Amino acid sequence: MSENPRAFAPGFLFGAATAAYQIEGAAFEDGRTASIWDTFSREPGAVLHGDNGDVACDHYHHYPADVALMKELGLDTYRFSVSWARVRPDGGAVNQKGLDFYKRLVDELRAADILPWLTLYHWDLPQAIEDRGGWTVRSTAEQFTEYALSVHDALGDRVQNWTTLNEPWCSSFLSYTAGIHAPGRTSVTDGVLAAHHLLLGHGQTVGELRARDASLDLGITLNLTVAEPVDPAVPGDVDAARRIDGQFNRWFLDPIFRGAYPTDIVEDIRAVSPAAIAALDEATLPGDLEAIATPLDALGVNYYHGEFVGGSPDPHAPASGDAPTTREITSPFPSHERIFWHDRGLPRTNMNWEVDPAGLTTLLERVWREYAQPAGTVLYVTENGASYDDVVDASGSDAADGSGAAARRVHDVERTVFLRAHLGAIRDAQDAGVDVRGYFYWSLMDNFEWAWGYGKRFGIVHVDYDTQERTLKDSALEYRRVIAARAIDVAPASPVGEAAAAQR
Repeated sequence: MSENPRAFAPGFLFGAATAAYQIEGAAFEDGRTASIWDTFSREPGAVLHGDNGDVACDHYHHYPADVALMKELGLDTYRFSVSWARVRPDGGAVNQKGLDFYKRLVDELRAADILPWLTLYHWDLPQAIEDRGGWTVRSTAEQFTEYALSVHDALGDRVQNWTTLNEPWCSSFLSYTAGIHAPGRTSVTDGVLAAHHLLLGHGQTVGELRARDASLDLGITLNLTVAEPVDPAVPGDVDAARRIDGQFNRWFLDPIFRGAYPTDIVEDIRAVSPAAIAALDEATLPGDLEAIATPLDALGVNYYHGEFVGGSPDPHAPASGDAPTTREITSPFPSHERIFWHDRGLPRTNMNWEVDPAGLTTLLERVWREYAQPAGTVLYVTENGASYDDVVDASGSDAADGSGAAARRVHDVERTVFLRAHLGAIRDAQDAGVDVRGYFYWSLMDNFEWAWGYGKRFGIVHVDYDTQERTLKDSALEYRRVIAARAIDVAPASPVGEAAAAQR
């Protein structure tokens, strides 16, 4: 480690992340067929303004220029997902044209000296598989493993880092219980079954890939949170935090690292939906939990905000940032009675999510201590980002190249502060002994933000969806400076100034 206390070790990876459906476009080109998001986005009221990912950022056709942008930023690595509907349309035979796209993308990344970081599933299940039961049936886990091996057949000689699933909490409970994400079901039983089969597909795939090539780096990415009680002395507040932690974090961490679902949460869900736990018991066959607990090389941690909850309402409770839909939805938490979100006065993004960098440090320390370190698994922050109302300014003469020519700029001060503060939180965790080896900002570019359509912008690169013009935001320029210095105590670029430095 450098003598500079805010410097990152030479091997630390600076990256950015995207997902196939959110950026690729070319929705029905070269053999790709409908995913559940193609279907869901066409349901009235499901996505803000009726937006869909048919074109998105048109990355399918613009990937060479997008990789050149990554190179310009100095990224060490790029986390992307593969579209199941492109590679095995309708869950059927391999589509060579779909695989060829990812070969071209990976080769472009390698030529730019950018490490490809591949995610096999980021929520775009082929609609034909959903029509046969989706993640609520065991056969989908088997088909996922077949699909994963098809991707490995094509890219195994080019890609070292493999992630099975992105955020299975979202693709189970948010999707099959809350109805907020595709396929839009609202059933506790369906959510519980989807979670189990997602984890089963993960475990089986890790086992098969490791059997093929023991040198691969294999992992999963979970969205995790810090659930804190409003008053640690009030039993109802403590219980609310326990149930959020259990249903959001431990429902996935425990089977992956301990080979069992958390007993307290099983009983909580049984109390409100006995049928859901009965279905889980029936679906869990001998050997399932052992497969799910197949050892991992890496755990990806996605962190956006914490949860400040109590057992009684807050008269100033914040609105949810997750559901712009006009469709009927339910809570994604099966055991949600007497859980209320409270405001603690922290800054918020335009998703209405708290900005709490210290929570990332707390989370990393907890996950490292209780799960990853005992298992010999290293950590990466695989998503972390913020949406703000960005404005393009083309009136100035402040071109980044110093030419003095008028240039499009996006002065996203809040995102720049957010980025620096969360990198600082990672350094704090490292100082506490946590083995965190990389950071992927979400997202490389503005994109289709699921149920929010194009109404939210998370990117450090601005995208004009009409022209597909890309513009580096100030946050991207600052990230480039941090990457070049491999430290976050370099003087922040104007207009961030002291505001960013104060977040360290």
